[in-house]
Amino acid sequence: MNLLPIRPDAPWLAPLAGWSDLPFRVLCREQGAAVCCTEMVSAKGLVYGGRNTEDLLATTPQEGEMLEGGSSVTDHPLVVQIFGAEADFMEQAVQILKHRGFEWFDVNMGCSVPKVTKTGAGAAMLRDVPNALRVAEAVIKAAGPGRMGFKLRLGWDPSHEVYRELARELAAMGAGWVTLHPRHAVQGFAGVPRFEAIGELAAELPVPVIASGDLFTAADGIRVLRDTGCASVMYARGALKNPAIFARHLELLKGGGQPAEAFVPDCGDGPLSAQDACDVLDAMPVDRDELAGVIRRHAQLARRWSPHLALLKMRTFVPRYVKSMDGARALRQEIVKCTDWDALNAVLEKYFGAEPETEL
Repeated sequence: MNLLPIRPDAPWLAPLAGWSDLPFRVLCREQGAAVCCTEMVSAKGLVYGGRNTEDLLATTPQEGEMLEGGSSVTDHPLVVQIFGAEADFMEQAVQILKHRGFEWFDVNMGCSVPKVTKTGAGAAMLRDVPNALRVAEAVIKAAGPGRMGFKLRLGWDPSHEVYRELARELAAMGAGWVTLHPRHAVQGFAGVPRFEAIGELAAELPVPVIASGDLFTAADGIRVLRDTGCASVMYARGALKNPAIFARHLELLKGGGQPAEAFVPDCGDGPLSAQDACDVLDAMPVDRDELAGVIRRHAQLARRWSPHLALLKMRTFVPRYVKSMDGARALRQEIVKCTDWDALNAVLEKYFGAEPETEL
């Protein structure tokens, strides 16, 4: 039995290279993310002790303790996503992670970024299913049945769709879950995702299927749950737009009505492409008070858990948060010029008002 929460009321935060660092994950957990994934970690980097790889994992074993209420890592599972194309390195990486106390893992078989695929890893593994299965066998053996997931795409291109065959084999080997982004690798994030493929897997596999891709709002996530029968959803770009997407998701499941940012992906002329969807999302109004609270809380977490990079991180995150807000362009221009926290706080006060006082 899978001990991870993989349910409609347990939305996941996707592994986001360059974004899902410790402060952002804690922020998303506070908003209702049940499971968070690390940034993608190189198996070889782990084995060889690469400095950048170590930075990704330095404080994550303590993550659960950072949540209010003294909850533990077990209460708020952290999934470490690894990538690599060689079974021996992948197996060693899992063993290293287990030795450090990590319990849950995921293999990236869906990243289409050239610097990953040129090594044979990520979505390039979909071009060599026999090797993908060798890697899967090695990491499942190292992690233990049910503790390893796999994130897939449909295939490398339309002429080589392998997701159904591969997913069935992974489940038979002992995979704990399968996540599907229903595009081909060559598409990147272009075109329209084929969500019916998620429904096909959900109906066929004996393990939970998690939906990924173009879940820009909580309304998107609820729709995909309803239409495909998948076990849960994984928010990526939607969470980067507003981490409150997790709270919205839970509100909708409880019958809390349609949130203000509800996104309808079919505007009468058929499904929208990813770029069109992003354009629609960017034009949607935002709750300024909610946004101010998210930004200020993120800044607190960044200063506490990533002090050396905190200001730089906020200069990167805030422009994404405010993109659809009135006056966003001027705000972004001022934020990126901030060289200290006093300057950043002054900009936030200028555009959002003074921070509310909290009772001691």
